[in-house]
Amino acid sequence: MAYMIAFHWGWLLASLVLGFCMGWVAVVTHARPVPRRWMIVLGVVAAGLVALAVTQVVPGRFGYWLDLLLIMFVPYLVGCAIGSQLRDWVVMRTAPPG
Repeated sequence: MAYMIAFHWGWLLASLVLGFCMGWVAVVTHARPVPRRWMIVLGVVAAGLVALAVTQVVPGRFGYWLDLLLIMFVPYLVGCAIGSQLRDWVVMRTAPPG
């Protein structure tokens, strides 16, 4: 794991920046929320992918890609959270009282 982080630090930084940008934009867009059923399905899929990575069921190149996908997903989510929170603070401060 440390090797992957040391070797792919540029990609991890890029996923953090992309997540920040998406989080910044997500506060502005007023899209429909994801239905509860889809949230459950996506959660089960994510848990299944993590289980596959932990048990190392997927061998070779595809296992490496799975590990890299899961490692890059964490800074993306962190960037999304930071970007949306900062955008919320900026919009809240500049909004006229009323």
